[in-house]
Amino acid sequence: MFTGIIEQLGVVKAIKKTGTNVTITIAAPIAKELKIDQSLAHNGVCLTIERINGDEYEVTAIEETILKTTVDHWREGTVINLERCITFGGRVDGHFVQGHVDTLGTCVDYKEKNGSWEYTIEFDKKFTNLIIEKGSISLNGISLTIFNITENTFTVAIIPYTYEHTNMHTLQMGDKVNLEFDMVGKYVVRMNS
Repeated sequence: MFTGIIEQLGVVKAIKKTGTNVTITIAAPIAKELKIDQSLAHNGVCLTIERINGDEYEVTAIEETILKTTVDHWREGTVINLERCITFGGRVDGHFVQGHVDTLGTCVDYKEKNGSWEYTIEFDKKFTNLIIEKGSISLNGISLTIFNITENTFTVAIIPYTYEHTNMHTLQMGDKVNLEFDMVGKYVVRMNS
């Protein structure tokens, strides 16, 4: 379980395919604080730490993860948002994020707003009932607030701190993003269907 508050950025150093799996080596200062078998969100994708070597660690994505997330778009040099799982007993900023990506979205518009930024994301309209105006969403693992909802798009506003301390500053029009809809909203929709 995560909160969508990004701790650090990592950089993909190597990608190795083995059968239908992909093993990814990521460099990040946080590596020294990790443990084998620990869950870590990578652009909102929960992956398990398998090896640690200094400032680098390895994770493996299986076929299901590769098909439903942006992992297949990662290359050497890709900048990844990182967040360790929550520890209970403290404040929970953001919102509850499972690290289980629901679908991919596409950045279809980007505007600099003289000190902030707005990104419009297009998604499959079958998920429209999972979002509400001023509701939460996890976009590449970042807990954000939704506005300007249409049948298949929504917009998020990015403050300077988030822009500088996450990979939002690398997002371009046409780029794919990982989307995880609010967990509570998913349960409400399920109960009413």
